[in-house]
Amino acid sequence: MKRILGVILHPIGILLILLAVYALMRIPSLGAMPIFTDEAIYVRWSQIGSRDASWRFISLTDGKQPLFTWGAMAAMRVIHDPLLASRAVSVLAGALSVVGLFLLGWELFASTTVGLLASLLYVLSPFTLLYDRMALYDSLVATFFIWNTYLTVLFARYNRLDSALLLGLGVGVGLLNKTSAFFSLYLLPFSLVLFDFRPANRTKRFLKFIGLSLVAVVLSVCIYSILRLSPYFYIIAQKDALFVYPVREWIRHPLEFFLGNWHGLFDWLTFYVTVPLFALGVFTMIEKGKWLREKLFLLLYFIVPFTGLALFGRTLYPRYILFMVMPLFLLISWGMIECIRIFGKKVGIVLTALCLVQSLSMSVGILRDIKTAPIHPSDRGQYISDWPAGWGVAEIVSYLDKASRQGKITVYTEGTFGLMPYALEIYLVDNKNVEIKGIWPFPSIMPTSIAQKTQINPVYLLMYQSQADPSWPVEKILSIAQGNNPGSRMRLYKILPQETP
Repeated sequence: MKRILGVILHPIGILLILLAVYALMRIPSLGAMPIFTDEAIYVRWSQIGSRDASWRFISLTDGKQPLFTWGAMAAMRVIHDPLLASRAVSVLAGALSVVGLFLLGWELFASTTVGLLASLLYVLSPFTLLYDRMALYDSLVATFFIWNTYLTVLFARYNRLDSALLLGLGVGVGLLNKTSAFFSLYLLPFSLVLFDFRPANRTKRFLKFIGLSLVAVVLSVCIYSILRLSPYFYIIAQKDALFVYPVREWIRHPLEFFLGNWHGLFDWLTFYVTVPLFALGVFTMIEKGKWLREKLFLLLYFIVPFTGLALFGRTLYPRYILFMVMPLFLLISWGMIECIRIFGKKVGIVLTALCLVQSLSMSVGILRDIKTAPIHPSDRGQYISDWPAGWGVAEIVSYLDKASRQGKITVYTEGTFGLMPYALEIYLVDNKNVEIKGIWPFPSIMPTSIAQKTQINPVYLLMYQSQADPSWPVEKILSIAQGNNPGSRMRLYKILPQETP
């Protein structure tokens, strides 16, 4: 019994327990959220690429790097449901983040306790819980940021060729996922806070650091250049410019949007990290003691990207700061340890537990009912209660599938890119009796070609962005609210047969 207990209480045993809790919090509820607009796009791309090798770089047609879709393509070989397969990529990425935080905390502070607490914070965080169950790039971005930060620490401390090569490889592969991975290169000079500046051979070691840094940068850029094989590579820069101001444009108004962006980003940060835990992280930096350089390193790896996004951000969403929160988990973990040291074991544990209550409560709310879950309004509209959410997709797919068993049908969707028609195509692509066509902009008068179609086979119309009923001759079949918002509904109509000249 003592041996079993010893295995369980061993840091690796605790880490395995945390991974089990992580899986229980993510996997059973993987289908609880409706498909979201961006998810529909990425899942459809992955589905197309999994069936046709010539389209493995399909995401570049919209300026998105392909690594996440490659992972989803592989997952679709073993998981039947395309949406769940794609979301499983984020689940796996989150599990790797749990392990990465443990290793990073262990390496930085020579303490498995710090690493385990950071992993616990990741598992229980409502921020990670929300995005680890979505088919979006952001969980994978956070994973690469954690592991590349870990490799950066090894490189800065030991200044070896193997660590430089591993860092270059990690950043390069991360760049195949999202442009945000460039932060791991931009932040590399700040890792000098961990550099050994003792006099012995200092100049030689510093020059070696510079040389090996260049090796890492060149290797990562070479790996990223794989994307140049696609004729659509240039679209990445165009797409990035929609979300982040290019420098040549930013210099015209360098601080015009900074305060507004900062306020919004900080609001998202304190909402999802929660004020008590954020205060613990601040307490860590105020409290004097050892490991000052390590804490400064983590602070820089949070504050520099955060400030950079506030300066250059053009179109922002809460998920863009997910990867920046990872260093905060480690600072908060150290704050918990310091709290216990200062206030004593009993009082310190009670205080740290109280700091976790709000975060845990929010996560429980997300797992209990996503429609009423405590998530930020900026996310609620997109994922739960407005037209980008996909409540009703499952019911409409089921209805159309049954209708198609009687013969061929045609479905027109409001929109040609995004949730519609992609959500229907994902599930009905193999049904030869269903023809799906997108329409945009939506005409107030029914086109003659559609009227003619009604004379051939049943024709349906799916609307979800505009909320007014169409002026076409239609019969409403289904109407499903987005979350608990009756003002936003996905509707399926049957177009009544029309005689044409």
